[in-house]
Amino acid sequence: MRLSFIGIEDVPMIEPGDDLAQIISDAVLAMGEALQADDVIVIAQKVISKAENRYLDLRSVTPSADAVALGLEVDKDPRKVQAILDESNEVVRKRQGVLIVEHRLGFVQANAGIDQSNIAHEDDADDSLCLLLPVDPDASAERIRVFIKQCHGVDVGVIINDSLGRAWRNGSLGLAIGVAGFTALEDYVGKTDIYGRELKVTLVAAADEMAAGASLVMGQTSEKTPVVLVRGYQPKEPEDQALRGVRPLIRPKAMDLFR
Repeated sequence: MRLSFIGIEDVPMIEPGDDLAQIISDAVLAMGEALQADDVIVIAQKVISKAENRYLDLRSVTPSADAVALGLEVDKDPRKVQAILDESNEVVRKRQGVLIVEHRLGFVQANAGIDQSNIAHEDDADDSLCLLLPVDPDASAERIRVFIKQCHGVDVGVIINDSLGRAWRNGSLGLAIGVAGFTALEDYVGKTDIYGRELKVTLVAAADEMAAGASLVMGQTSEKTPVVLVRGYQPKEPEDQALRGVRPLIRPKAMDLFR
């Protein structure tokens, strides 16, 4: 198998209300690429959130007493702590400078994915503008997948990609927070290895693996490559509705040994 990761060039800075699907389509064509059936398009969460106007101005946030107390405990702006709590189901871990939560979408991550990097602030001294995760990343991915099908006549997979940390490793990496058009979690249980032994527990987070690979192309600072085309994986959409989207990748709390 040959798997290619192609950074899509000249994607403009995204503003609220922009037709991101059309912008991606135009950028792919401008590179001389033709979208093919079974391509996977990986899109940085930040441009999805910008297009969907998921901005939050902390000056509009009034922190609760709990947020003020927690902010003092972890040394964070209580307004940002309130925003984190508003986006979360529960606080998982906390210490000075660190607040790990379960996002309302089920992801365990720092600060509920609320970010202040790579967004335009009114002035250099102002640090009040934040960007939240999309309301429904699976739906965001599906809308782009449907547009590509209508515009180009091909079925593609779509991943919304964000940088997350892990409980047992240093550093962050790209992981899927939204998936459409293919199976995010491949189940190999019952198949055999090269020696004919039956696999008992093997599940492969295919969407996360592609998201991580795409993140190397996207970069983390000033590269301005928020869209990557993955070619060669040949994904297939599951027939079972319960296996669609990103949900199969999220470990149930009862099975999470780190909580």
